[in-house]
Amino acid sequence: MRRRVFYDASSRAAAAAGALLRDEFDVSPLPAGGVPADAGPTVLLTGPGGDPVPPVGGPGLRAVGLVDPAAAGPWPPEWWALLPEDVGRPILARTVDNAFADMDAVVEVGRLERELADLHAIGIRLTSERNPRELLETILTKAREITASDAGSLYLVNEAPDGARQLRFALAQNDSIDVTFRAATLPLTSDSVAGHVALTGESVNLADAYAPPPGAPFHINRSFDEQAGYRTKSMLVVPMRTPQGETIGALQLINCKPDFGLRLRSPAEAERVVRPFSARHERLANSLASQAAVALSNSRLYESIRQLFEGFVKAAVTAIESRDPTTSGHSFRVANLTVGLASVVDRVATGPYGATRFSADEMMELRYAALLHDFGKVGVREQVLVKAKKLYPGDLERIRERVQLIKRSLELRYTGRKLEYLLARGRRRYGEEAAALDAELAQYLAELDDSLDRIVLANEPAVLPRDFAAEIERLALRAFEDHLGRRHAVITPEEAAVLAIPRGSLTPDEYKEIQSHVVHTYQFLAQIPWTKEFRRIPEIARSHHEKLDGTGYPYGMKGEVIPVQSKMMTIADIYDALTAADRPYKKAVPVETALDILQAERRAGQVDAALLDLFLEAKVYERTDDNPLIQRAAERRRPTQ
Repeated sequence: MRRRVFYDASSRAAAAAGALLRDEFDVSPLPAGGVPADAGPTVLLTGPGGDPVPPVGGPGLRAVGLVDPAAAGPWPPEWWALLPEDVGRPILARTVDNAFADMDAVVEVGRLERELADLHAIGIRLTSERNPRELLETILTKAREITASDAGSLYLVNEAPDGARQLRFALAQNDSIDVTFRAATLPLTSDSVAGHVALTGESVNLADAYAPPPGAPFHINRSFDEQAGYRTKSMLVVPMRTPQGETIGALQLINCKPDFGLRLRSPAEAERVVRPFSARHERLANSLASQAAVALSNSRLYESIRQLFEGFVKAAVTAIESRDPTTSGHSFRVANLTVGLASVVDRVATGPYGATRFSADEMMELRYAALLHDFGKVGVREQVLVKAKKLYPGDLERIRERVQLIKRSLELRYTGRKLEYLLARGRRRYGEEAAALDAELAQYLAELDDSLDRIVLANEPAVLPRDFAAEIERLALRAFEDHLGRRHAVITPEEAAVLAIPRGSLTPDEYKEIQSHVVHTYQFLAQIPWTKEFRRIPEIARSHHEKLDGTGYPYGMKGEVIPVQSKMMTIADIYDALTAADRPYKKAVPVETALDILQAERRAGQVDAALLDLFLEAKVYERTDDNPLIQRAAERRRPTQ
């Protein structure tokens, strides 16, 4: 197609110049309305006295002025070139060619700038995308856009468990027909174009996929085209290579179209309009594939680090909970409940938390904080952590042995008194005296047995009546004299103080030690160099025992000072602690009772009312499926068939 040249008919020199170019260009007088908008790149021949150069109406316009060499000017600044009015055809033709070349260069530079901008924007999006599936979709979609491809596929190189390399068909797109995508794994061989490219690391550009070059090791499987009524014509397959030279996949582009928005309605239309991929398309595809390889490699690295950290967290939680098997699973259940409540909060549009939203990273941050909320228990003495009774097992055993020793001493004492009586008075009335001494001994022994029974009962973590605790304290003051005249108490004042604990199994010091696990949690977690996404994990985890009214621990925080994530975890932690399987120091309570206790804490101003409402309304508490009490409660609420 010849390029267009207009001449200004009002200039004799321009008209004469136009006549010299008729054999090489499409030459015509300048229309009255100026250069048409659809003229495309145009050269205008003009001269002094002619009409002013009209504004550009198409992609480009270059004006060449023809003037008398003796004239002094000045000449219009919009003229691109200046030639003598009697210029010969060769110089004139060369100047016009240069004008068109200049316009082509401007168009090419603009196109390159757009392509570079597109590649830059694509690169930014690829590096910011964390979701692996979305990343693959972005790679293939953008590759098709910049190469005007009707369809495309993405293949990834994977390693099988036995170490063999495989080619995974990861994604397919097609603008003209509906494709039912099914992931598949193929042997990594040169039988397929994608496999050949992945193995060799070299691009393949086929003008007609049905006619591969002679000697090519690959072949095209036409079964998809035949079943779908499609025609795979041009094909460009480029390797996805990392900067280290590793090929991690292949990007396959199919059917280059004149316009990306065009839909190929039939194989015949594909035969007619599809064109080969150009060298420019190949360069663009290779550039994008390189960026995609880096993005995928980074995504895989990020995922492997995430899995590594996930495994470390789970192993750490399991190790901590193994110190107290009765609480096994607590951290995982609390994490499920907390994240479940957060997902409900994230969806509500009204109320105090109507504007609260959590990103995917914040959800992950909350999950890790909930999993690690009891991490500090590693700093609590195990005997305190698992203490089921008020006395440690060894302490109660010592009391039992002490009682047995006192009994034996009393028996020796009363046996000695019998011998003394017998030696001093003989057998006269010995039977009566011995019976009296035996009765007195039996009374003492019964008292000791009763005291031991009371100690065993008081050792339970149940709530003690006030008078019962007073009796235990009196036991420390009651002494029994042995056969040597020494006095022995059943329990020491320190043991009596422990047994007199009014509720639970912990002394005030032990309770403080248990509470210190929150501080230990924060101190341990604060030493980890968290990434920006997870930097609040220590803060969230340390506040899960705080209460809105300031009665919580360890810092006595109030109200808005407590992070909302911690407020959610508080509800989850209380609920699971109440309903979890029986522990040595407490019985599990039914779901309804646990919810009533939470309601009581809300009325006392200790837990967040709005969050508790969401917890109840959305039945978040049913998300701990491994809890048998919850399973039974769910079965009771399930309608009969």
